[in-house]
Amino acid sequence: MNRLQGKTAIVTGGAKGIGRHYSEALAAQGARVMIADIADGKDVAAEIVNAHGADSAVSATFDVSDEDSVKALVAETMKRFGRIDILVNNAAVYSTLHPRNFDEWDMATWDKVMAVNVRGPWLMVRHVAPHMKAQGAGKIINIASGAAYKGVPRMLPYVTSKGAMIAFTRSLSRELGQFGIGVNSLSPGYILSDTGLVNSKHVEEERIPVRNSRAFKRDGFPEDLLGALVFLCSSDSDFVTGQSLVVDGGSVNN
Repeated sequence: MNRLQGKTAIVTGGAKGIGRHYSEALAAQGARVMIADIADGKDVAAEIVNAHGADSAVSATFDVSDEDSVKALVAETMKRFGRIDILVNNAAVYSTLHPRNFDEWDMATWDKVMAVNVRGPWLMVRHVAPHMKAQGAGKIINIASGAAYKGVPRMLPYVTSKGAMIAFTRSLSRELGQFGIGVNSLSPGYILSDTGLVNSKHVEEERIPVRNSRAFKRDGFPEDLLGALVFLCSSDSDFVTGQSLVVDGGSVNN
């Protein structure tokens, strides 16, 4: 079923980890996808093109925290596809962070997390929103985290940045609603992805306690998020904005 036929989506951080699954899921629903990442997404784009056709995906390397890089990405997307209907603000610093106490984080790491995880989505919206306004429609999905609801310890910069995404979503939805632009956040629980599994220390601290806290007593995987993402990107959510959809197997219950 092509619920996103004719739509163009940008997925930041779309070349690996959960973002790769997001890119593939949107293309499978008919969207044309710009895979935007600091990592090279050519192989992912090639796989999507092979599965869904020549115009289904393209990739670009960029730095979401740098405004010139963001402007160039948006211009390239418009040149390639002529419109932007969906923005998935997924790029984030996470898998390289190692849990530590609040007073053990260095300033450089703190500033990098905030630059990528908070400033990056703002820069993307700043330069994508004018195109959505001109169309009178658009969907912005900010990837937050269930960790912001639970106050997960020893990951303070990350949890703080994802709490900011929830507030960012609520405020931005008020500003952009008059233009027909929906703004929501998707808050995954602890998900076992290829990039997340690299951080063995974090897996060791989080996996079993999180699984035990869930109503569904199992691990979470990227595939568990895709239905919610497509819902937020599609016309099914046309009267939903300013919300945060938590997909975590029932660990957050509020």
